[in-house]
Amino acid sequence: MSNEHQPVKMWSGRFREPLDADFERWQRSIVFDWRLLPQEVAASKAHASALVAAHILTESEGVKLRAALDSIAADHASEAGQALVRNHPTAEDIHHFVELSLVERIGSLGLKLHTGRSRNEQIATDLRLYVRERISLTLDALVAWIKAIAEKANDAGEAVMPSYTHLQRAEPVLVTHWLLAYVEMLFRDMGRLMDCSRRLNYCPLGSGAVAGATLALDRNIAAKELRFKGPTSNSIDATSDRDFILEYLQALTFLGLHLSRFAEEITLFATAEFGFVLLPESFSTGSSAMPQKKNPDLTELLRAKVGRIHGAAQAVTLLLKGLPLAYNKDMQETQEPAFSVEFVPELLSLVARFTAALQFNLPRMNEAAQSGYLNAMAAATYLVHKGVPFRIAHEKIGNAVRYALEKGVELNALSLDELKQFGPEFGDDFFAAITLESTLDCHDVIGGTARNRVRKDLTTLRKRLEDLSDFKAKQEAIHAGA
Repeated sequence: MSNEHQPVKMWSGRFREPLDADFERWQRSIVFDWRLLPQEVAASKAHASALVAAHILTESEGVKLRAALDSIAADHASEAGQALVRNHPTAEDIHHFVELSLVERIGSLGLKLHTGRSRNEQIATDLRLYVRERISLTLDALVAWIKAIAEKANDAGEAVMPSYTHLQRAEPVLVTHWLLAYVEMLFRDMGRLMDCSRRLNYCPLGSGAVAGATLALDRNIAAKELRFKGPTSNSIDATSDRDFILEYLQALTFLGLHLSRFAEEITLFATAEFGFVLLPESFSTGSSAMPQKKNPDLTELLRAKVGRIHGAAQAVTLLLKGLPLAYNKDMQETQEPAFSVEFVPELLSLVARFTAALQFNLPRMNEAAQSGYLNAMAAATYLVHKGVPFRIAHEKIGNAVRYALEKGVELNALSLDELKQFGPEFGDDFFAAITLESTLDCHDVIGGTARNRVRKDLTTLRKRLEDLSDFKAKQEAIHAGA
């Protein structure tokens, strides 16, 4: 076939009338799927390898095709090159663009590449490659944030702060213990993303439009070249599956929730009313009207931007709901939500640097941890050790707190005689049991804020961080099919 006989569209043979011009512009996906050019080139090269093995292409044709595909990728790697893809006057989608570009470079040989495949399997493959790459970038950025939090936790030593329930002061905890709570959240986020990466790591190439390729292709060739664990098991599922996009976005939704909770706490703790955090100036802005202001713009924008992630996940959920098997054009609309969260790795990188630059007002936090009867639970525990049933102990300490409130003092400022009016079990050893140190150390259980437990948690965290040192190797193993 010569260049002159190339069809105007990849599907135009059956049609007599041209598309409505407005509809044609409206339905084109090249305006957003241009991002998939690297994935489309990689998948096309893998398909060319399978065609060579099946003797549909000669070795020399395969070499020529692969070289042309590499040149297309190289020519459009820059921002200017990407703009040429995005604004191509006739390409319907990224698959059409690559085919047109191949024909420009190598003539009718470029039209041979579509032998034995469908755009349905192409887009399913491209998107899996894209999501896998985005997960890898997100995980790298997550590791950096975990390390920044871990450094702050290590530096905090035995500094103390109030913990909160219902946004009311509850019990004293180590600052390290509070920070390590976020570390636990982020490790769970990493696990979800890695699970998603493992689940999507199967190659749709060879699935055809719906029923499988019409040629006897060795699907393992393309899967291996693209570092998938293997081929997908069912052609209908392979071409209609977008679970991996939804799972990716849902995993990011959890991460977004944790980012937002962190942002909210830092925003609150940076207020004059709390005064626990000193915002780094390099991540803050001022007011155009009030000269004294230092505003927490990073955390406020962070809190807002995670809404995009949740919205993207919701959009894909509604897009997929009720779709019959197999491919439907509706699925084209799953791409933009997936692309809309490209900001996440950069956002995480900013948060990691912001965290490293944070300063805690440890004296203020320590002072806050010693007022407001935060040792009341430890006081009730003291009575439990004296044989008082907890419900009764709770009542006795509640009465003591009310009495102290009326006097305007803390529990440890009450005299022993005053305490004994609430029960004969109070003794001189009560005051040692409700010191700040004792209040911390009475939580001597796995996961508690007792000082020795938190020291052990830091040691465990160092080991977990060491395990992350070969994190990239583990990711590579996943992509190699291990």
